[in-house]
Amino acid sequence: MKKAKIISEPGKQELIIIREFDAPRELVFKAFTDPELYVKWLGPRDLTMTLETFEPKSGGSWRYIQKDPKGNEFAFHGVNHEVTAFEKIISTFEFEGLPETGHVLLDTTKFEKIASDRTKLTSQSVFQSIEDRDGMIQSGMEYGINDSYERLDELLKTMQK
Repeated sequence: MKKAKIISEPGKQELIIIREFDAPRELVFKAFTDPELYVKWLGPRDLTMTLETFEPKSGGSWRYIQKDPKGNEFAFHGVNHEVTAFEKIISTFEFEGLPETGHVLLDTTKFEKIASDRTKLTSQSVFQSIEDRDGMIQSGMEYGINDSYERLDELLKTMQK
């Protein structure tokens, strides 16, 4: 099983996640921008996801709600600043469940072709504070990222048949 490489240097407000996929970058990018595919892989398996808004274009916004088996809901939203086909997505990300608003991070996800049928995904998240970054790490983010990317691997295999 592949694990995402997660880099969080002490004293920095950034988090870098790197993961390779056995699929062409066009398919990986499609999984990030097609609403029917997006809900099939994002988030841990035990959560269901509902897209309220999904505009995968420069200037578009997004909002989704994840629900756990007990019915607890977790909402997230953001704005896409730049969506360049097959290359990158730059967007904001905010979890709505914090006691105060404004804990927004800037996320840049790059899709790099490393072979005709392989893609390297690099996501750089810049937080407003080291505390925000560390809070994200402590929230169980590593489990969620790895479970999501395993689900994405499974989806990409079905898309290539």
